[in-house]
Amino acid sequence: LGLKVGMTVTASIPVSVISMGILRGILKKGTILENNTVQTVGSAGESLAAGIIFTIPALIMMNLTPNLMTIFLIACLGGLLGVLMMIPLRRYLIVKEHGKLPYPEGTGCAEVLVAGEEGGAKVEKVFAGLGIGALYKFFMDGSTLGLWKETAETKLPFYPGARVGMDVLPSLLGVGYIIGPRISAYMLSGGILAWLVLIPLIAVFGQDLTNNIYPATDLIKNMDAWDIWDKYIRYIGAGAVAFGGILSLIKALPTVWESFRLGFKEMLKGAGSKQIERTKQDLPMWVVLVGSLLITILLWLLPQFQIGFIGALLVVLFTFFFTTVSSRVVGLIGGSSLPISGMTIAALLGTSVVFTLMGNTGPDGKFAAIVVGAIICVGISCAADISQDLKTGFLVGATPRKQQISEVFGTITSALIIGLVVMILHNSFTIGSKALPAPQATMMKMVVEGVMDKTLPWNLVLVGVFISITVELFGFSSLPFAVGLYLPFSLSTPIMLGGLVRWWIESKNKGRVLKEKRENGVLYGSGLIAGEATLGVFLALYISMKDRMAFLKKIPTPIIGYEKLGLNETNASILSLIMMGLLTLSLFLISNRFIKKKEN
Repeated sequence: LGLKVGMTVTASIPVSVISMGILRGILKKGTILENNTVQTVGSAGESLAAGIIFTIPALIMMNLTPNLMTIFLIACLGGLLGVLMMIPLRRYLIVKEHGKLPYPEGTGCAEVLVAGEEGGAKVEKVFAGLGIGALYKFFMDGSTLGLWKETAETKLPFYPGARVGMDVLPSLLGVGYIIGPRISAYMLSGGILAWLVLIPLIAVFGQDLTNNIYPATDLIKNMDAWDIWDKYIRYIGAGAVAFGGILSLIKALPTVWESFRLGFKEMLKGAGSKQIERTKQDLPMWVVLVGSLLITILLWLLPQFQIGFIGALLVVLFTFFFTTVSSRVVGLIGGSSLPISGMTIAALLGTSVVFTLMGNTGPDGKFAAIVVGAIICVGISCAADISQDLKTGFLVGATPRKQQISEVFGTITSALIIGLVVMILHNSFTIGSKALPAPQATMMKMVVEGVMDKTLPWNLVLVGVFISITVELFGFSSLPFAVGLYLPFSLSTPIMLGGLVRWWIESKNKGRVLKEKRENGVLYGSGLIAGEATLGVFLALYISMKDRMAFLKKIPTPIIGYEKLGLNETNASILSLIMMGLLTLSLFLISNRFIKKKEN
């Protein structure tokens, strides 16, 4: 999901529900604290994945592809560093700030775990979404049955250069419901500006030009909408996203400074304190200090990183600083809205400038800069995740020390897998292509190459910056708008569809009814995301193995295909929209269910 649309959705609540379904529903055993442990381990995978897929694909697109051991070390050491640096902040951010920092996902997980003691209705919705999402993708995907198209797209004959479409994917529908109508509308409006304003405008003014305009090497009159998007709009979008991310960080500066000051004070104070009660036991401070020092030395000396002492120092400083930021911000607005990209861009800009001043601007310098950014990105993402988990544990009475050990275990096991998943997806679909545009990683690549090579088309980037400034002056959030401006239009439309379902539910209900219906949709939407994503990984594995195994080569691709059903491109697109309509109807019906219960 992150490689496709540039955002991830927190996994804590779905993991909690699935855990309860297995422990309490199937095995008929398991306590609330055991479910909390499973959730802590499981959710580490999503946060670590976010840190990796926002950065490592940049190296792949720069033809500096790291090996699996390097990706494992980046994920493992970065994740552990973030977890360790969050430990001293727990007593301040989680406990003392309990009334001020709600930690929405952490609190939501606690509510789900408590509700799970009553029965398994919530589990059914997640598994229903998971099964339907996987089945839908199996029938649609071009590598399996291929009964309808993944993207329904058309040109507008009355409007040269314009193109509209929809990726009929379950995951995007689920994302739209979870993030809600407002953010969905921001994304769609960015897509409208790109695909219905800027691209047609460039096409019209470029018709009579006899010279190419950098960075394109072809004449505009010979380019279609996708070419214009690739050569021009992506740079405008990158400028808009970069400004939106950095502005999100600037807005949080008062919170950043206060968290940094009190966090450092709490760390010094914690070094001499002794905690006795089970619910107050953290890992000892010496583990934090020795572990951080050992990780710093490994970052400096391991040949896989090539970042040197200065690079290792930048990693530690930026990670500690942004750990306080990320934990405080997710406490206020939740993990799905955390501006990880803005923090990583700020770190990458600083790192690239330092390396440039040192004269390290060749391929090795670019590799080192991205590695530094990747470790920092993983660290702050994992710190945000354990913050939510520690909040859940605080509310249900868990032992912090055991949660911290669980997060370490989850980080290491996820690090063993993530590199393999990324490389399988790349070998099957090609990272940086239309199938997996990797928007966040592309932006990181542009930042590093632009600073070090001095080749960034700054005029286009600045257009994006000033578009974001204009949006902010209107009083709207520029970051989701900028993401919509950067991404293909067909990705924003299904997200808006999910947002509209959420809008309808919220506009027609209130109180306890609204709370239950909204939660129904979130659980089912999470299942749709998990179902498509899980099957997608298995399909990527199948595609990568097909060329190597004789019996798999005999299976046609697709197995049936809409052409064999007598459908042309237009009819297949219509069928795609019908299937998406049915999927949307299922989301609405499940969201709109309300079981009247006796008040207790």
